[in-house]
Amino acid sequence: MSPPPLPPRVAVYPGSFDPITRGHEDLVRRAFTFADKVVVAVAVNVAKQPLFTLDERVALIKQAITEPRLEVRAFDGLLAEFARMVGASVIVRGLRAVSDFEYEFQMALMNRNLAPGVETVFLVPAFDLTYLSSSLVREVARFGGDVSQLVHPAVRQALKQKFGR
Repeated sequence: MSPPPLPPRVAVYPGSFDPITRGHEDLVRRAFTFADKVVVAVAVNVAKQPLFTLDERVALIKQAITEPRLEVRAFDGLLAEFARMVGASVIVRGLRAVSDFEYEFQMALMNRNLAPGVETVFLVPAFDLTYLSSSLVREVARFGGDVSQLVHPAVRQALKQKFGR
């Protein structure tokens, strides 16, 4: 008699994704090395004024990453609660520089306190994507710079439409 199948390993990758970049895509794809399913959790951040609406950000992520084991969902509130709700055992966070670490470390400890069964895993982006951020992409696009190497073609087109270029 064989043992019962293990439940799928679910990872949550939260962020504002305004817009999703090649760096985000890299981390999502790498999360599949240790997760059966990845939930990209698009944050409703009332402290920020996003360029793209929540629905636009969700749609752009779905266009940029066409993977059947990917789920894209908006969330508002505590990440630990959201992770528990979707059955995640892992929260994926990217670290681009040492300056990211202190904030991310504090968040990981708080999430561990709120959801003890959920671990935070830090991933370092691919070397050629380390400098990349959504705010940098928005700035380059705002002034008509070429972002074709930085984002998926659908995102590039959406940026052109937002900035009228």
